[in-house]
This record gives sequence, structure tokens and C-alpha cells, in this order.
Amino acid sequence: MKTPLASVKETFGDKKALVAAIEKLTGEELWLGRTSKEKGLSHVSNAKLLKLHATFSTVKEKFGTRAKLIEAIATLEKRTKDEGYKARISAYPVPRLWDLYQATEKRSQRATKSAAKKAAPAAKKAPAAPKKAAAKPAAAKSSKTSKK
Repeated sequence: MKTPLASVKETFGDKKALVAAIEKLTGEELWLGRTSKEKGLSHVSNAKLLKLHATFSTVKEKFGTRAKLIEAIATLEKRTKDEGYKARISAYPVPRLWDLYQATEKRSQRATKSAAKKAAPAAKKAPAAPKKAAAKPAAAKSSKTSKK
């Protein structure tokens, strides 16, 4: 496993190039300006910068803007008309929105799988019940004939 410094040097060359790459990704449509104006991103650890770069590049590729990411989250949670919810999560930074999207997507996939599992046995049991009922009288007749 590589250290964050080794990963930065291998991928970007130095920390300044990584900071420049993140700043290029973080335009008006993705970035909430919450960094200290005095320090900026150059004082953030290499590990955090690598995570930020991975998150921003994934979100930029998949959604393009924060607004589309927020819409996708609202759609997954079936709250597309809930403007208060959208306004609340629009204050979240992109990494938090991305985590929320991943958790919501995972939860919805798990719910559809469990619903499919519940529906599948119910569909199988319905046709199986008449077969069992037909088999019982035949078994009863055979037991009567064996007693005589």
C-alpha cells in the first residue's frame, strides 16, 4: 500500500499540481467556498486532497453539477417535489452529497432485491398449493387400501 505522498508524486508530480487539478474541477457548479482564504487547499493533507480529487472527478463525470447530483438523490429517495429537502441538502458540500447518494443508491437496491425475493416465493407457493391438495387424496386412498 502506498503512502499518500507517494500517490501524489506518482500521479501528479507534486502537491501544487494536485491542488491545481482540484481547483480546476471545483468550479461554480461543484464547489462550496468553505476553505480558509488565508490557507486554502495547499494546507490540506495529501490524503484528503486525493479523496477530494477522486470524489470531484467522479461527480463531475457522472452528474456534471451539484444540482444534478441533488436531483438524483431526491429521485432515489422519492422526494422530487420536496423543495425544503432539496434546499437543506443543497447546503451540503459535494463529498457529503456523494456519500449520501451512494448510501441512498445502496439502500434502494437492497429494497428492490428484498421486494423481489418476497414476491418470488409468493408466486411459487400459489401454484404449488393445488398440487399438494391433489396429492393428499391419492395418499389417503393408498393408505385405506393397505389397511384392508
